[in-house]
Amino acid sequence: MNFKLNEEQLMLQDTAARLVRDAYGFEQREQYRQSEQGFSAPFMQQLGELGLCAVPFAEEFGGFGGSGVENMLIATELGRGLCLEPWLQSVIFGGGLISQLGTPEQKQTLLPPVAEASLQLAVALEEPQSHYQLHDVQTVATPASGGWVLSGRKSVVIGGQSAGLILVSARTSHGVRDEQGISLFLLDPQDKSVRRRAFPTMDGRMACELYLDDVYVKSSAMLGETGRALSALRYQQGRCIAAQCAEAIGSMETACALTLDYLKTRQQFGQPIGKFQVLQHRMVDMRIELDQATSMTLLAACVADQQDSDERSRKLSAAKFIVSRASRFVADQAIQLHGGIGLTWEYVLSHHAKHLLMVARQFGDDDHHLHTYARLLQSA
Repeated sequence: MNFKLNEEQLMLQDTAARLVRDAYGFEQREQYRQSEQGFSAPFMQQLGELGLCAVPFAEEFGGFGGSGVENMLIATELGRGLCLEPWLQSVIFGGGLISQLGTPEQKQTLLPPVAEASLQLAVALEEPQSHYQLHDVQTVATPASGGWVLSGRKSVVIGGQSAGLILVSARTSHGVRDEQGISLFLLDPQDKSVRRRAFPTMDGRMACELYLDDVYVKSSAMLGETGRALSALRYQQGRCIAAQCAEAIGSMETACALTLDYLKTRQQFGQPIGKFQVLQHRMVDMRIELDQATSMTLLAACVADQQDSDERSRKLSAAKFIVSRASRFVADQAIQLHGGIGLTWEYVLSHHAKHLLMVARQFGDDDHHLHTYARLLQSA
């Protein structure tokens, strides 16, 4: 197979790389992280102005009709810079759900501002008890005059503290853990019956707990058919997994580069510690894990936008498993080879390590995806 990028893809990659390099130094990132929003709104706006938020969408909605490969190129550069903006949650996950489930009116109203980065989306699917199971939904939607009333709680809504619109899954029929009866709603977080508790995640990104106390939404706020949203949630989460794997690759590449540079400069016994063979072997092990994860990420990017199937799901779970294991290995080894400085908050490597550990657990950890892969393999 030919894995070379075409001219347009190379230009896209270069645009994203230059933007991150020029606007996202470590000191700047720390300022963004400590701000009220937890990220840089001007940088998010730049992503929109340069078309980096419009890539996945159809041309009729202001997009470029890009594929998983184009998403991979952008996500890799964002991961390399440890960018805090909720690009993945807003553009890939939220925008993808609207593209798949939305009515023509909903798409025309919502997708252009998402593509321009003037509207930020968040996706609230996880609940305290769900543990990666998208069908474990206890948030309830009951019919009301001209709409629905939502009650329940959503956990770790990345970017939910600043989102202009939140996509919320809720059960409209059937019992808890049943795969039928799950619907998706567009929720205005400014509603007085909505309560958000914002907090920083382990890697510095902002998230929130979402509390819904008899929140009324109109019938027009539902995405897709009543009770049949689960397949779309799983499909779009698969696209997110592919993009997140690419984000992890960018972070791992930077962690490896920082570690190699440290081994070349740190002196011990009158010579750089990189001359010790045992440390060279550990550095090689890091690169081997990175190369394997890179190959699986490319596979995930190639299948991310394919038609939903067990084969697609198997490949995405395999990629997430390999990348999660590699992320933890690279983070652990980088800290070990750096010594104490690798854990200090003032050094960028510690932030890459925390981000890689977070990636290894978001959208399902390695155990979850290994089980999913085995189950899909048995059903084949």
